[in-house]
Amino acid sequence: MYTRLKDLREDNDLSQTQLAKILNITQQAYSNYETEKRELPYEVMIKISQFYNVSLDYIFKLTNKKRTITKK
Repeated sequence: MYTRLKDLREDNDLSQTQLAKILNITQQAYSNYETEKRELPYEVMIKISQFYNVSLDYIFKLTNKKRTITKK
């Protein structure tokens, strides 16, 4: 899962410091998530998903589609 975090960040030309500031966390905390040294809290996961406009399924590698289509 955490490799997707790095890929998304790099695809958007962001540094860990820039993304950490957007998420209102320290760069070290974000680095620990990306390198799997700390578990990513749900609140941060949701913020990342919303920021990149991707589904949590994509972040968790349950799908390769960035967005899932919901039927109404």
